[in-house]
Amino acid sequence: MSKTHHVVPATNGGWNVKVGGGERAIKHTTTKQEAIDVARNISRNQGSELLIHNKDGRIAQKDSHGSDPRSIRG
Repeated sequence: MSKTHHVVPATNGGWNVKVGGGERAIKHTTTKQEAIDVARNISRNQGSELLIHNKDGRIAQKDSHGSDPRSIRG
């Protein structure tokens, strides 16, 4: 199973960046965009998949960094 990182809404407001399966946030931000920027940087560095959630917790967007099996250039 490949490693994932998630941008999720924080219960106390703002947004958290978490490792998939982890309980604690590795970074807390006030805005979703800030959390996405931090998570995308971490995901690129670690070659993981990034899952960005909406306020309701559903996955809104996925970004794959390094583990995408497709060989399409672009």
